[in-house]
Amino acid sequence: MTTTSEPTSTTLEGCRALAERLPLERKVELLTGATMWRLIALPELGMRSVTFSDGPVGVRGLGETEGETSILLPTPSGIAAAWDLDLAREVGAAFAQEARSHGVDVVLAPQVNIQRTPVGGRHFECFSEDPALTARIGVALVSGIQDAGVAACMKHYVANDSETERTSMVSRVDARTLREVYLAPFAAAVEAGVWSLMAAYNGVDDGVEVAPMTEHRHLNVDILKHDLGFDGVLVSDWEATRNAAEAAAGGLDLVMPGPGGPWAEGLLTAVRDGRVREGEIDDKVARVLLLAHRVGAFEATPRPVLERDLAALARRAAARGTVVLRAPDDGAVWDRPAPRTIALLGANAERPHVLGGGSSTVHPAHVVTPHEGLAARWPDATIVSERGGDPRVFAPRLDIAGRVPAGLGVTWLDSAGAVVCEDALEAHDGWLRDIPAAATDVILTAEVTLDEPGIHRLSVGTVGIHRTKIDGVVASEGERRVGVDCVLDSSVNTPHGLPVDVEVVEPKTVRLTSRHQVIDAAGYGRMVRAELRHALPRRSDEQEMADAVAAARAADLAVVVVGTNEECESEGWDRATLSLPGCQDELVSRVLAEVPDAVIIVNAGAPMLLPWLDQARTVLWAWFPGQEAGHALADVLAGRIEASGRLPWTLPAHEEDVPVPHAVPVAGVVDYAEGVHVGYRAWERSGATAAAPFGHGLGWTRWEHAVGAAGVSVEGIDVDVTVRNVGTRAGREVVQVYVEAPGDEHDRPVRWLGGFAAVTVSPGEEASVTVRIPRRALEIWDVRQDAWVLPEGVYRLHTGRSVRDIRGVIDVPVDATP
Repeated sequence: MTTTSEPTSTTLEGCRALAERLPLERKVELLTGATMWRLIALPELGMRSVTFSDGPVGVRGLGETEGETSILLPTPSGIAAAWDLDLAREVGAAFAQEARSHGVDVVLAPQVNIQRTPVGGRHFECFSEDPALTARIGVALVSGIQDAGVAACMKHYVANDSETERTSMVSRVDARTLREVYLAPFAAAVEAGVWSLMAAYNGVDDGVEVAPMTEHRHLNVDILKHDLGFDGVLVSDWEATRNAAEAAAGGLDLVMPGPGGPWAEGLLTAVRDGRVREGEIDDKVARVLLLAHRVGAFEATPRPVLERDLAALARRAAARGTVVLRAPDDGAVWDRPAPRTIALLGANAERPHVLGGGSSTVHPAHVVTPHEGLAARWPDATIVSERGGDPRVFAPRLDIAGRVPAGLGVTWLDSAGAVVCEDALEAHDGWLRDIPAAATDVILTAEVTLDEPGIHRLSVGTVGIHRTKIDGVVASEGERRVGVDCVLDSSVNTPHGLPVDVEVVEPKTVRLTSRHQVIDAAGYGRMVRAELRHALPRRSDEQEMADAVAAARAADLAVVVVGTNEECESEGWDRATLSLPGCQDELVSRVLAEVPDAVIIVNAGAPMLLPWLDQARTVLWAWFPGQEAGHALADVLAGRIEASGRLPWTLPAHEEDVPVPHAVPVAGVVDYAEGVHVGYRAWERSGATAAAPFGHGLGWTRWEHAVGAAGVSVEGIDVDVTVRNVGTRAGREVVQVYVEAPGDEHDRPVRWLGGFAAVTVSPGEEASVTVRIPRRALEIWDVRQDAWVLPEGVYRLHTGRSVRDIRGVIDVPVDATP
């Protein structure tokens, strides 16, 4: 017998009937967050609160437990680089396990925006520059999450592919390009049953409507909910919603975070004065209730936490997704004897960059460094570490406990400048969040002990109104008051601060005084951002590089780890260059000139220029590898796990060859003028030679391909490919099939990824795989008919190891008969 304490059905229609029983005030209350991460509970319906949490590389939690830690998985591009749907599902299941252990119902992941430009700030959070690969990996990961009863919230809907002016810019994308490229991963996820999507900050001009995505009725209602049949919740990106009635009519279902926001009072008023129909409110409430049902919020007993070894998964995934860009043909690099001495070089060997900045940040209990990983793998080896130059602009965080014996003085002031209260901190992580209600400013004071002779560098990284004085010198002043904007542009994550150099001959104490505004960041709360930084005296970059080369020369194995860092790749800003920061390129070139067999590891999320690539014999792209970075690196170098990754994007050789070099808005608009020719498709169109093409990855063996038969059905084309392992080690081959259309009257790409399949084969043996090219991969969006159509003719299928390494070709006639 059905009661009012549970949904009458697991369908949207059944939940709508339940929604209609609620008073209007209660309905509206449900549609805005009660806190940063929670919705209100509905005890009258037997529904507990539904909870949300970031992010794409792990589940951060709700911030309600001091010292909360989370598993840190490899970056999404690294997961996509495995080209392995089973692994993606495993990663999704790991998200679900972490979500349950943190009391989270909805994970704000995965991100399936397209890597349109390599400088995009959140490039590392996305899977690929190809919509088909993005869709398949994204759907598999969503399945892994939702099969365990946790909701995925796929983001960012839609055309949110860069960070410059991200909260205000408009993406101008034609209807065909939207359907074939940018909507494709979302459409695939909706078909597979994704439970929630996130509306992006940006606006979109799709030729029908120009509006922010939180208000875009054509894309949110006409296409997403009606055409694609999405029955889930469309939630705003945090603080993205600006207007009440416009967002309600535009198809948004849930405003986050709360309390407050445009719907707190504005939505109720809009319904009462007739600008928004109550029926639309009922639809939104029904969607939230259906989501609550799906995640178990109506169940009396919490769903169990699954138990898997997530650290082992993180380690295996990081190793598997590593891409071999260069390797000797003889495979000896994977069969070397245990080294007696190892030279571990590079700033990223010392401080590996294991995740990108911004909302994807999680806090693992421990990150395994390359030194720890190599030492565990080869315990008898002597490891010599040399940084080889410092690529970071900002100094490390000041050690309060070791350098400030009296503690960090904290004086809170009210708007009149009167003291509210005072405190002293023995530790400080750069954030102050427990702020007295009356406080509007804070003064930080520190007596910093400097013992080591030489030049010390001190600074305070901050945003907003401030005045910093170090050793009697005014280091930095700011007069612009900031609010939630500094969170949305992520400047709080890497705050700037001008350094002061202090020369020390004899031990001395330096006084630091810094005054800061209290930032009112809306749903993110009140905060002060003041990161005290201190760099010790050090050798020059020239001397560090010379010492690194000497160490490489003396070692059995030289490993150089270069890459980006927290100052380069982050949510909130796009990169200004594709070059590695600092003198890392020079370090690699110098090492290779002396030690040609040195192994070069690139620890970066997005494409970088590698001017020394052809000089190197062994180069691995290791992404942001997550918490098991060192173990994964050791597993690969020791030949324990094959680095079987394939590039999910194109690695450029020259910046001028990049098809979309930036995404800087012009008069507030980013024009997607390249249409469907995005990523490697544009490289195929221009004919430019990349450093490594889309799909490239050598693994640790060599392969031969032979194309067999191809069969055509209403579902698409199935093509058989036989692969033979002609190397000396077992390996995993990813067979990629690229499609070339008949004729060029439809302005189609030169070739595009139609499908892929993988197989593991022992040396000297062969195996056959069947690659499915789905019908949708052959179709185009006809803007005149507003429908998918299949152009008839002879399609040429290119099978191979990358878009440029083609091993076989077969022509297949296709007609449009359904």
